[in-house]
Amino acid sequence: MTSRTTTPEDIKKIREHWEAPKADMVNHPPHYKTGGIETIDYIEAKELDFHLGNAVKYISRAEHKGTYEQDLQKAIWYLNRAIEKKKG
Repeated sequence: MTSRTTTPEDIKKIREHWEAPKADMVNHPPHYKTGGIETIDYIEAKELDFHLGNAVKYISRAEHKGTYEQDLQKAIWYLNRAIEKKKG
């Protein structure tokens, strides 16, 4: 059995691993940042109302959060609400 001395480079790699920035799940969750634009920025740029904005939110995260079918069902729910709202 050979022994190995821990080098400063080893220590640096270990520190970088444990001190790596964690995902900001409140302000910038990764499931809303795919495609190069945050979902909220797209919603605001298109000036979408509450119902359409939520539909876009659920559609955009469906493939990335692990709740695909539920997210699409929520998007449909918001789209139906938007339609009913327009009907008056």
